[in-house]
Amino acid sequence: MADDPRLVETASDLFDTVLALRRERLVAVDLEADSMFHFEEKICLIQISTQKAGYILDPLKIPDMSPMAGVFSDKKIRKIFHGADYDVRSLYRDYGITVNNLFDTELASRFLGNKETGLDAVVQKRFNIFLEKKYQKKDWSQRPLPEEMIRYAANDTRYLIPMYQAQIRELCDLGRLDWVLEECADLSRVRPSQNEDQPLFLKFKGAGRLDPKTLAVLEALLQFRRKIARQKDRPLFKVIGNFALLKIAQEKPGSIKQLSRTGALGTNQMNSYGESIVRIIHEALSLPKSRFPHYPRRVAPRMDPDVSKKIKDLKIWREQKAKSLAIDSGVLISNAVLRAVAESGALNSADLDAVSELKQWQKKELGKEMINLLVKSGKVRGREKN
Repeated sequence: MADDPRLVETASDLFDTVLALRRERLVAVDLEADSMFHFEEKICLIQISTQKAGYILDPLKIPDMSPMAGVFSDKKIRKIFHGADYDVRSLYRDYGITVNNLFDTELASRFLGNKETGLDAVVQKRFNIFLEKKYQKKDWSQRPLPEEMIRYAANDTRYLIPMYQAQIRELCDLGRLDWVLEECADLSRVRPSQNEDQPLFLKFKGAGRLDPKTLAVLEALLQFRRKIARQKDRPLFKVIGNFALLKIAQEKPGSIKQLSRTGALGTNQMNSYGESIVRIIHEALSLPKSRFPHYPRRVAPRMDPDVSKKIKDLKIWREQKAKSLAIDSGVLISNAVLRAVAESGALNSADLDAVSELKQWQKKELGKEMINLLVKSGKVRGREKN
């Protein structure tokens, strides 16, 4: 790839870039966003590398990024990401763009048994190159961007194609390429969550331990913070931090003086939001008890002893199998999938095919061993009962 990436800032430049990219078969991609600095996160840069050139696309100067949709959806062009989950969700959220023929080098690193899979760690180990990370938390929405930030952004895709090419060879040697490709195909279908109508406390750490009255106060405070953050276009944590909100909700100060004594807010926050917060607490506490929210509790059904025994046996088998393959056990097969297998009562390959949680590569590579174990586990359990 060329040392100096081309900065794409106009619709005309974007059109030329799309034409060039449609002729490629390997395209490395990364994004920079501004979640640390604005209320509604948005993509601020799209970095792209091919084997011959580099491009930095500026969506803040090109409002219409739809021409790129064809590149991302083209099944003949392999799009290479490192840690694609966030990028795939963001592209769909901001532009409705879907990604076909995706390859995730971070995911591949895990299937190759790497313990550290961050981009900087993988690049350092594989190419003995140290990537600068000091701009990772900078404001990517600022314009003009300093030259050093542009060079930093370009480095996030500069090494992905040679990394991909090496990983493909290694995965083929290990017989794991199909495993990774299936996982990548599933990853390309992730989408942003749509839970705008749910209470905000459901995503608040520690809310599950609160009583209904405290939950009512916390939810009111969370709604207030969200409103202020939207008005000021600031991220939530830069308005009032989570720890402060939790402390206020638990202590429920009834006056400015009491609120100040909690020590939860700084001077500027007290001056800006103090009176509103006290009022909000009074309003929340004045609600009828019938309107106090309750944290939803899922009562897990009592597990059948046979299923419990099968899960235990499957976990022991998984640890041994993962060790023999030199990969993390959670990469091989998750606890949730093991439970689904145990609960399915599968005793043959046809039964296992019906377990939707299992990937095809897992059925093919691990199915026979799991069936043998489940049959054996059932026989042992039967003798124990007798």
